[in-house]
Amino acid sequence: MKTYLPRVKLEERKWHVIDADGAVLGRLAAQVANILRGKNKPVYTPHLDTGDFVVVINAEKVLVTGKKETGKKFMAYSGWKGGEKFTSVAQVRARHPEKLITHAVRGMIPKNRLGRVLLTKLKVYRGNQHPHAAQKPEPLAAAK
Repeated sequence: MKTYLPRVKLEERKWHVIDADGAVLGRLAAQVANILRGKNKPVYTPHLDTGDFVVVINAEKVLVTGKKETGKKFMAYSGWKGGEKFTSVAQVRARHPEKLITHAVRGMIPKNRLGRVLLTKLKVYRGNQHPHAAQKPEPLAAAK
């Protein structure tokens, strides 16, 4: 018996649009990560990129539960003594709301070369406009 490996063709990849308005961040990120990896397809293979493209709109309207809006902190470290910078979810949402979703999805995909390739298929935008109309993306309901 031989192991079946699917042929990965770029023409067969679909485009999905997910509206993040009112969606909980973690559930949305898990749904997006599964689509990027291709876990929703019967030809899913863990070491191959079999997933689809995902466009997330209205990134600034995503919800976080509990006290995460002010209590959860993102840390950046410069490498110098005392070079830690902490920003809350509210501060990130005010400046770059796209980073909230990208950071959450990045944590749910593999931390290797494959994961970096998968992240290039994620497109996140604030507002409900996106420049990918030519790809004819299919609307997909966000996990609530």
